[in-house]
Amino acid sequence: MKTIFKIHPFFYLFACICIFTGYFKNFLYITFIILFHELGHIIISLFFKWKIDRVVILPFGGITIFNEKINRPIIEEFLIAIMGPIFQSFLFLIDNDLFKTYNFILLVFNLLPIFPLDGSKIFNLILNEIFSFKESHLISIVVSILSIIFLFNFKFNLILYISIFFLIVKTYKELKLHNYIFNKFLFERHLYKFHFKKSKIIDRTSKMKRDHRHLIKNKNKYITEVEYLKKMFR
Repeated sequence: MKTIFKIHPFFYLFACICIFTGYFKNFLYITFIILFHELGHIIISLFFKWKIDRVVILPFGGITIFNEKINRPIIEEFLIAIMGPIFQSFLFLIDNDLFKTYNFILLVFNLLPIFPLDGSKIFNLILNEIFSFKESHLISIVVSILSIIFLFNFKFNLILYISIFFLIVKTYKELKLHNYIFNKFLFERHLYKFHFKKSKIIDRTSKMKRDHRHLIKNKNKYITEVEYLKKMFR
């Protein structure tokens, strides 16, 4: 049976550092917080019947990766993204000062708008309510880069800098895949029938928004996005 839980090599490195420096109890606290946080994502995703590909455990948190269409409703993705931090917030009820400190640090770190943290997902979904899909993704990448630069203002810490290195790699990958992700967004809408209540008139595909159907102005006439994408991907 395929297991959905994967341990990232950085997590093993983190475990070794904690064991050899006498911080094994701290390591157990952090691991429990991470797993409880991911449980929030998993429960709500199962409610919406999202397909979970895998859950990757990292030193500073976890990443629940889904095998789903980009054009799933924004509200579903938003609730899945926010439920991890909400679940984690319940852990403040545990009366242990050290545990609360780690819980607070991990919660704040995870809410930073940096790929692939929950903060970036939530930020991107809010942007999608205002801007087009392509614009939202590009703004999220820029904010992610600026936020990483901000992290270098903190005092050197080995775990922090390992985490920053991982975030740089993920943000670079997101930038590199920007056009691919946008084309996937368009191709999904060509292949599958989505039913959206909101509509919008646009003049090019780069202005297409999530949760919207579109009329596209083309040579002084308006055609549906279905017709436009059919010609585009012919």
